[in-house]
Amino acid sequence: MQNDDDYRDPFPEPVVIEITDIFDLHTIPPREVKPVVEEYLREARRKGFRVVRIVHGKGIGVQREIVRSILARTSFVEDWTDAPPDAGGQGATIVRFSM
Repeated sequence: MQNDDDYRDPFPEPVVIEITDIFDLHTIPPREVKPVVEEYLREARRKGFRVVRIVHGKGIGVQREIVRSILARTSFVEDWTDAPPDAGGQGATIVRFSM
């Protein structure tokens, strides 16, 4: 059993991610996807973006479903769709915010 004295957080400071209209989830640990996407959506809207693209990868669709379940319950999300083929296709979701 590990006690508090033995535990050293390798990342004691929060990681700051630049908010743009494209967010690639490939660098986010799976257990953190939900809170990170929720915060990204809030910040992207606050910065005035009307449309963003979330890159979640194709895989078996787990990340896509997590992202879309968040979108479905986010009040300021107007709609979403698969990205066009040249922008990721089923591996990315285009999100439109209501303003």
